[in-house]
Amino acid sequence: MSKTNVDEKFLDKKITRRQMLKLTGVGVAGLAIGASGLGGVLSAFGEELFVDDDTTATNKVNFYGKHQSGIATAVQTNIYFAALNVLVNSKQELQELFKMWTPLAIRMMNGESISMEKQNDLIPPKDTGEAQGLDARNLSITFGVGLSLFEKQELGLASLKPAELKDLPHFPKDQLDEAYTGGDICIQACADDPQVAFHAVRNLVRAASGKVTIKWSQAGFNSFPVEKGKKQTPRNLFAFKDGTENPSGEKDMNEVVWVQPGESTSWMTSGTYLVVRRIQLHLETWDRTSLKEQEKTFGRHRESGAPLGKRNEFDGMEIERKDENGNYIVPENSHVFLAKQAKARIMRRSYSYSSGIIDSTGAYDAGLVFVSFQKDPEQFIKIQNALGRLDKLNEYITHRGSGVFACFPGVKKGSYIGEALFNTL
Repeated sequence: MSKTNVDEKFLDKKITRRQMLKLTGVGVAGLAIGASGLGGVLSAFGEELFVDDDTTATNKVNFYGKHQSGIATAVQTNIYFAALNVLVNSKQELQELFKMWTPLAIRMMNGESISMEKQNDLIPPKDTGEAQGLDARNLSITFGVGLSLFEKQELGLASLKPAELKDLPHFPKDQLDEAYTGGDICIQACADDPQVAFHAVRNLVRAASGKVTIKWSQAGFNSFPVEKGKKQTPRNLFAFKDGTENPSGEKDMNEVVWVQPGESTSWMTSGTYLVVRRIQLHLETWDRTSLKEQEKTFGRHRESGAPLGKRNEFDGMEIERKDENGNYIVPENSHVFLAKQAKARIMRRSYSYSSGIIDSTGAYDAGLVFVSFQKDPEQFIKIQNALGRLDKLNEYITHRGSGVFACFPGVKKGSYIGEALFNTL
């Protein structure tokens, strides 16, 4: 193959790395050539041109699309969530950070190492290597930016801050720990393997050494019962199903989750807002509570997930139902009853966590990594305000951490994470 023909094909950014290897006749062993062969091609054209979703990869979630992955993506078994502090001092440096992260995220979502370069054994490896030998495990990586990023004067982003991006008000049962609150940037890595999720965040932060630091992070897990070959709704550590009434379908998602043109600042179109809450569940208290009281607390049957007085998980709640004595079947102070009063919807994507014990009493530091997506954080605020101090669940929970982030729209091929934001500068 002539150099001219190779160049023409390489200039098509849709080419995958696997196709590139075939075009150049270089196999895995050929990567050791260094500056000759493939190495020279990468140096001439920029390695990022060749990073594409590998549709032949096993357990693969696509990176490119109208929306970011990890939002409407089928919920995986593990999450590693990290909130970062930004250390760069200019818009250009911040833009370059997201450009640098883009090919790395794609490679890891392909189940690959973050670098194709020949390893020099005299320096630390570019990829930390703990995911070597594992496939993509349905890894998704979602990026968002927090209010504090727009408040950094040196970055000059204040005029681009969406009006919807603001601190949450104080809610009952809030005892927020600054160590688990806020952040300039968030990275949500979800995968069907805890090591793959952790590896993704670890390598993105490591590659950005000197540009970001981790402010706080939290690992979480889910388990999915399977019936008749179909995944069922996961349960939280209180053993109740979590995520039963999520929106589904394009129309529903457009109404609840995805920002539509004119609904927020222009760069947020097709994006969404992420709310994360680190909620401690007081398991010791819950475990001393009768099953009947547990079900009255949630407003659902524990085993089936059905609304009280009904049989199936997805039966309508119909909170106005009353018994023969005129009492509400779903108690007025139950979690579900009060949440319904808000007349607002969100998409929940939550995980359980367990981080040892809190103090010498031996109480579990365990609970819920609550994650929700909505086109406006006000949807979440309405629900929390409706729960208020009446929510019977308040007896068993304490909110310890919190964050709100604007999640970029999806990335087109040949583009990079957050381009819509920087194109408006």
